[in-house]
Amino acid sequence: MISDPVIQSRMHYKIPISVVVLLFAAIVLAGCTGTQSSSGTGTSTTGSYAGSPSVADSLVPSPTDVVPAPDAVTVDVGEKDYLGSIPVIFQGGMGQIHVVKIEATLYRSDGQVNTVTIDNNKGAEADLAGTKQNDRVVVYITFDNGERLKTNDVISVYRTRG
Repeated sequence: MISDPVIQSRMHYKIPISVVVLLFAAIVLAGCTGTQSSSGTGTSTTGSYAGSPSVADSLVPSPTDVVPAPDAVTVDVGEKDYLGSIPVIFQGGMGQIHVVKIEATLYRSDGQVNTVTIDNNKGAEADLAGTKQNDRVVVYITFDNGERLKTNDVISVYRTRG
């Protein structure tokens, strides 16, 4: 036991001070781990219920999947014509024999969503009825091993003459 009264009184203060320092550090660190929210202007979702994607959200492309080399096939999304029609053409490829289903989904700028199935023969084509604004085309291919990959995700731009 320590007999010096000065040392004893200092030891009594070391524990509470270290606890206060640890609590302060925990409060500071807890404040740094929260998520930030932006207060900028955003897209209006008037008329939709909470959690529903807006038209603007459905017109934003996302990354596509990498098709393994043995299953490589090509689907072309053509340029939109003056009436808004978008050709989607299956070009085939090394993995054509493994293709079970090809689905092309059109997200129109007016909020409509249309999905068509394209035949798995080389040269098979579907014409999607787009708008005279920007639309989005997403293509999924299902293979005979059950794998479903997104191969195309593009914005089809409407070009006016001029």
